[in-house]
Amino acid sequence: MDSGIEGTLSKFADDAKLHGVVNTLEGRDAIQRDLDRLERCARVNRMKFNKAKCKVLHVGRRNPKHSYRLGREWIESSPEEKDLGVLVDEKLNVSWQCTLAGQKANHILGRIKSSVTSRLREVILPLYSALLRPHLEYCVQLWGTQYRRDMELLE
Repeated sequence: MDSGIEGTLSKFADDAKLHGVVNTLEGRDAIQRDLDRLERCARVNRMKFNKAKCKVLHVGRRNPKHSYRLGREWIESSPEEKDLGVLVDEKLNVSWQCTLAGQKANHILGRIKSSVTSRLREVILPLYSALLRPHLEYCVQLWGTQYRRDMELLE
């Protein structure tokens, strides 16, 4: 599947993501060639892409927002997409992801408060660690400064 791909192809389970820098017409054409290669590969191997789930996420302030197709169908553009549980938008803004995590954490805290009568540290701390903390720490590495610096290069 990766053979001859010019951009970066990321795969996880049954998901595949193609990305690359598109600040010239050559970059746009390279992405379209990669999509054509992926479509041919799928056809040869009798596989199908779920084209309804295929989206283009344009990242960067000066992104020309080109249109792409997979086979004969144009791929819809989207201002944000969820990727492995992480909400990514075209500005790489993490505030909405943080808001959602905070809302979920508050909901869990409410459940703990209403269902546990004890307020002892040795009772509450394990519940907090097991039920609440994972939601607050999910993908925290993603928001690190190195990732942000790498993504700023795309702008």
